[in-house]
Amino acid sequence: MIQQITAKQLVARQDAGERFYLLDVRTPAEHAIAALPASQLIPLNELAARFPEVQVPEGQTLVVFCHHGIRSMHAGLFLAQRGFTPLSLEGGIEAWSVEVDPAMPRY
Repeated sequence: MIQQITAKQLVARQDAGERFYLLDVRTPAEHAIAALPASQLIPLNELAARFPEVQVPEGQTLVVFCHHGIRSMHAGLFLAQRGFTPLSLEGGIEAWSVEVDPAMPRY
């Protein structure tokens, strides 16, 4: 099972100085509506072919996110099978827009 992190936990850990590699597994159209700053977009349906592009810098924690958290769990399982230790953003970018940044567009 992939561990999850809530939007509030993520922002608290960022505020404490922890660094994260944010992987967005939504579609380009979703990413255009709302995106977390400095996130990398690799849609879930492209992840199998593109996972070598996931280059998590030393000292950073991989967080995978999508709209509500389902696709990120699938992506997290896929990446864990390839040696990564990902966290999935619980509730996805929807939770981020509700709990952290109400100015972020919701869809």
